[in-house]
Amino acid sequence: MLAITPTVRNLLILNILFFVVDKYILQGTLSYLFALRPILSSEFMPYQFVSYMFLHSLSDWGHIFSNMFGLFMFGPLLERMWGSQKFLFFYFFTGIGAGLLFSAIGYFEIYQLREAVELYTQSPTPDNFVSFLSHNFGGGNPKLIDFANAFEANSSNPSYVNESIAIAKSVLQREINIPMVGASGAVFGILMAFGLLFPNTELFMLFIPFPIKAKYFVTFYGLFELYSGIKNAQSDNVAHFAHVGGMLFAYILLRYWRTKKTNFY
Repeated sequence: MLAITPTVRNLLILNILFFVVDKYILQGTLSYLFALRPILSSEFMPYQFVSYMFLHSLSDWGHIFSNMFGLFMFGPLLERMWGSQKFLFFYFFTGIGAGLLFSAIGYFEIYQLREAVELYTQSPTPDNFVSFLSHNFGGGNPKLIDFANAFEANSSNPSYVNESIAIAKSVLQREINIPMVGASGAVFGILMAFGLLFPNTELFMLFIPFPIKAKYFVTFYGLFELYSGIKNAQSDNVAHFAHVGGMLFAYILLRYWRTKKTNFY
């Protein structure tokens, strides 16, 4: 096995160091200050397009492990081929690009949600409340279901009307303040580059009992992430469009570089 390359090693060290410090010493302070906030959030800052890439979910080690494993597996080969400077540029380009696409789609979604809240406040009826929840909250929260039933039985009660409006506004505030962290965008960019440059390399993936060529794996994974992002399940806290963004910006940059695919392993 070839030795790990310098830039990949430094990225691994930085990501793990920030995770450990944030989780066990600062108890989430780094994530609070430097995670990527939605553009409409009062806590959004431009530098977050870079800083979010070095932070990960503190709930367990699974998030950072999967990202660092992908970086460790596919990054060194690209760094050896391009050199450290070009690889580092690629890493930041795809990571920032992932954040930009995620933020752009988030801006559109939050703008639509803001309009839905405004429309509901103009006509706060039980039916409209249920419709608002089903379209913007999933409608599966037991407390909200109980409130909706009580609201229907007391549709003319001002306290229920006011509370329903407050709930609708809280949904908007929740979406505006959801942060994003992780190196996934850059790692998916690396995965895309690997699939484009070494399409016939056979990969042995966990839970798949047979080898799969990189080009098929990357295509399937990209389509899956796009589908998951469009589906956007309420219980899903994965930033799928950031993954798609990393792959998209990787493709754009590789096309710009006019990389020649002369090696097919």
